[in-house]
Order: sequence, then C-alpha cells, then structure tokens
Amino acid sequence: MIRRNLQWRQFADETDLRIVVCHFPPGTSKWNKIEHRLFSFITQNWRGKPVTSLQVIVNLIAATTTATGLNVHSEIDSASYPAGIKVTDQQFADIQLRRDKFHGDWNYEIQPRKPHN
Repeated sequence: MIRRNLQWRQFADETDLRIVVCHFPPGTSKWNKIEHRLFSFITQNWRGKPVTSLQVIVNLIAATTTATGLNVHSEIDSASYPAGIKVTDQQFADIQLRRDKFHGDWNYEIQPRKPHN
C-alpha cells in the first residue's frame, strides 16, 4: 500500500490534484454489495466450463452479464510487480498525507507537494 501511495503522490504532484483514498477495513471487501451480486452471475456463467488457462478465466468473466444489463470487462494485467521493494522512511515522509477523522488509517488524502489552486 505504501508503494502505491508513492505512485499516487507522483500523480498528485503532476496534476496538482488532491487524491482521496478510502480503503475497506480488512476482511470486508467480500461483502461489498455490488461485488457480491456480481460474483453470483460470474459463478453461473462459469458453471460446467473447463478452466484450462488464464485467458479462459478472463473470457468467462468478461462474458458475464446481469439481468439488469450490467456488462463485465476483464483483461489480463501482464505488468510485472516486483516483490520486496523497500520504501524508506524519507520517501514515506514525503507523501503529503492528511488523515481523515474517521479511521485515518483507512481514509486519507494525498496532497500535491506544490500549492493547490
């Protein structure tokens, strides 16, 4: 998460925008109503089909629709995300975080390092 915040800090600096970040508390994302409702349709679409590759999985998810007309988009992310990258205390200190009053560890704003108009 800290590495991602470094990327958001760079985006905030480049665009002169404040970035509001809100995370679900640990263990709660699976209860997101939209995600939960969509998963049942993906499961129905997937039923009885052999899963032989990652591309088959992506295609099955992408072919999912709901009765209300929701169409799903999915794609393979082939980017490389190296493990073990260390963020120094100074790099973390350079992120202009303003923590929210409500659960500031999950909800915060990343401010650009230059003045915001």
